[in-house]
Amino acid sequence: MSAKLISIEEARSRVLNEALPLPPHTVPLIDALGAVLAEDIIAAHDVPPFDNSGMDGYAVRAVDIVEATPAAPARLLITETIAAGHVATAPLAPGQAARIMTGAPVLEGADTVVQSELTTEDDGYVNILEPVKPGKNIRRAGEDISAGERVLAAGTALGPAEIGILASLGHPQLSVHMRPRVAIISTGSELVEVDQPLGPGQIRNSNSYTLRSLCTQMGVEAHAFGIVPDDYEATREAIERGLQYDVLLTSGGVSVGKFDFVKDVQDELGVERKLWGVAMKPGKPLAFGVRGRTLVFGLPGNPVSAMVSFELFVKPALLKLMGHRATMRPVYQAVIEEDLANTDGRTYVVRVRAWLEDGVWHISTTGAQGSGILKSMVGANGLAFIPGGARGVKAGEVVDFLLLREDLIEP
Repeated sequence: MSAKLISIEEARSRVLNEALPLPPHTVPLIDALGAVLAEDIIAAHDVPPFDNSGMDGYAVRAVDIVEATPAAPARLLITETIAAGHVATAPLAPGQAARIMTGAPVLEGADTVVQSELTTEDDGYVNILEPVKPGKNIRRAGEDISAGERVLAAGTALGPAEIGILASLGHPQLSVHMRPRVAIISTGSELVEVDQPLGPGQIRNSNSYTLRSLCTQMGVEAHAFGIVPDDYEATREAIERGLQYDVLLTSGGVSVGKFDFVKDVQDELGVERKLWGVAMKPGKPLAFGVRGRTLVFGLPGNPVSAMVSFELFVKPALLKLMGHRATMRPVYQAVIEEDLANTDGRTYVVRVRAWLEDGVWHISTTGAQGSGILKSMVGANGLAFIPGGARGVKAGEVVDFLLLREDLIEP
């Protein structure tokens, strides 16, 4: 292994050391999905704020129906109907019942709700066919949330359930961490845009689309600057513009070729390099640095290398910038179904299909694993890590892997 190459774990640690959560700002609740709270949320009132009926039925006093049977039902006078959003006009007296709808406040004097299925009704009376214990079918005030309770802590990622709780507590606006703004630059004179015909020696620009999609999938605003040819001044102009963002992603131009200008331009523009070269394949020529608070990633140009590097390094950094406490997917162990050689000392990051058999993960490769074979990412729901060494791994051995997509797990 080359002395300048560092492990995946060390590279990620260096990246995360430089990624500081972005400052908070206030957003409307409706726009907060996927954001991360920058403040604790303390309940100002109980949820629900009052005792209410858990179903349609009759609010009664349990003592009045304790001897009810189908043959000898308890017969109670119906005093009123209480709909959701309304309150009773008078307390409940012995021998009385109030027709009540789901969510309506339970009136004073009642201590249980009998579901409609256990009743019959005639001439203004309800017949209760069996006893119901006190408190049955009543949702108590504060049953969900108590006033003064810390409901959500700063650092909580907001999903649909959290948005619902915040709405129930009356929070039309929230303080959340800002989402990073990402600039994306694809370098290489061989690149053309997707709507252009291919000339001799040309390939279409896929990295801008995959990288932007990966950002969008995280709820991150990404701006693709298009293609920058292998020209020093053009590269400098694009990178200088990209340094105005929170994160700059370049793809290509970070190797050691005659026209790989990205690192030299970064040096000229004051980017402090934190790493260049990771002991992994694909993705070895990863570069990372900072200028001020801007994180600068020089991703390899090969499409698979760029996507793998995004998952292992860029995504954790973006999550930390957004205020997430957890920045990495959990690592699982799986039985590999085939032999894989790996003798050059670098960790081999293999695109795999993962599935469960009797509670045990199994994985197999998605086919040819070259760094330019983007098809290897299609249908992949995991990345497996094959350690470097004398032989790689044999079928039946256990290796670590990251699960990327649960929607692709086969039963």
